[in-house]
Amino acid sequence: MADFVKQENQQIEHQNLLCNFTLDGGCFEIVNTTWLQANNETCPNGSEISIRHQGPSEQYWDKMVLRRSSSMDETGEIVWDLALCLLLARLMVGVALSKGIKSSGKVVYFTAIFPYVVLTILLIRGVTLEGASKGIAFYIGSQSDFSKLAGTLTLFSNYQVWKDAATQIFFSISVGWGSLVALSSYNKFHNNCYRDTIVVCVVNCATSVFAGFVIFSILGHMAHVQDKPVSEVAQSGFGLVFIAYLEALAQLPWAPLWSVLFFFMLFTLGLDTQFGALETIITALLDQFPTFLRSKRLLLTVGVCSLFYLLGLLFVTRAGIYWLNFVDHYATNWILFITALLQLIGLSWIYGINRFIKDIEMMIGERNWLFWLCWRICWILISPCLLVAVLIWSLATFSPPTYGPVEYPVWSIALGWCMIIFCIMCIPLVAMVRVVQAEGSTLWQKISAACKSDPNWGPYLEKHRKGRYRKKPDSTELPNCVKLLASPEK
Repeated sequence: MADFVKQENQQIEHQNLLCNFTLDGGCFEIVNTTWLQANNETCPNGSEISIRHQGPSEQYWDKMVLRRSSSMDETGEIVWDLALCLLLARLMVGVALSKGIKSSGKVVYFTAIFPYVVLTILLIRGVTLEGASKGIAFYIGSQSDFSKLAGTLTLFSNYQVWKDAATQIFFSISVGWGSLVALSSYNKFHNNCYRDTIVVCVVNCATSVFAGFVIFSILGHMAHVQDKPVSEVAQSGFGLVFIAYLEALAQLPWAPLWSVLFFFMLFTLGLDTQFGALETIITALLDQFPTFLRSKRLLLTVGVCSLFYLLGLLFVTRAGIYWLNFVDHYATNWILFITALLQLIGLSWIYGINRFIKDIEMMIGERNWLFWLCWRICWILISPCLLVAVLIWSLATFSPPTYGPVEYPVWSIALGWCMIIFCIMCIPLVAMVRVVQAEGSTLWQKISAACKSDPNWGPYLEKHRKGRYRKKPDSTELPNCVKLLASPEK
């Protein structure tokens, strides 16, 4: 399994091994391995010639779908069939979000349940194929290498496995993206968010394991048909979805049916992700400017979807796959880790872990101290330390991105770091503005005042304000962040 954990930008590379062979007359001849085996010959050391070639699926992916250029420097024209597909996706997302959570929530019932139906169908079909056991054994069995996931020393020597795992968790659960805060603001005030959190985490991890059986059962059949080890057909990222798995599906009976189900499942998963991402932006804007934008939600949704479509045109050019891989490489790992780390520090060390626990208990009911003990340890110590460790390892072992054998230009590395800095600098800039606006005669007094919550911090609705959350007699308009707790429109 550890051999499968590779960079997300890894491409399938097929290698034809040739040999610069010396014939009896002293002449040199380039021959393939089939000729050597037929003539009972071996290739002398140093005479091997490795030539890369593309299989049919990879050629179709590169030359027909992407029409990929030779490098990131060669942007090329827009691939209009991809641009139209992107337009269709944006239109579907815009329609689903047009009436807010009322419309998108109904669509999510289908887009969230349908993938499980398809995965179950594919799993039943996959495990009945010849060679499926080889793939499952490679995934979680006799051919798996779990040593890279065990032990403290192993953790230091195999940081890439843990970094990729952390990134995947951030993606799949949407930690640090703002989606959880934005969407949870539509819940009822006393909704049991703790129970929901546990359910989401367990279901997410169980789904990943379940999908692994689906993938590797069919890859095992593919390895059996091609008479290759599973490690040679197992890939990750774009290579798995659009090349390796496509080749595996093509070898099944009723191949068009399984292919349609598989890619329709991917389409619904993509729509589901976009619902959450765009709803986060729209909700933040509505809560920040409720008076101006609340009655113009439809126009706001159209504007956001149109803007993202125009920005997305870069990714449907002939160099679009390079840009997509570039943004994925720079904009996901470090930015997410830093954002999540600052959130933990802000909640646990600045706002106060005890205050945070009291806020949760106000909504879900009180719990004993033993219940919160492990969460205190995680929030204050374990989670920040792990995030810092992964972040340091990522920076210390940084390597420029590549797309298969294609290397990125030097200017793209500088652009990538500028993108990271631009995204992160919003946090210290807002902090400095808050400090400057805070009351106090000295810098330390201003910092202390800026780190304290608003005197009227608490639930939005008066009926939920009890105890220390009661409004002060001279209270003024509540800040926008308070409205996220329970807005009457939600």
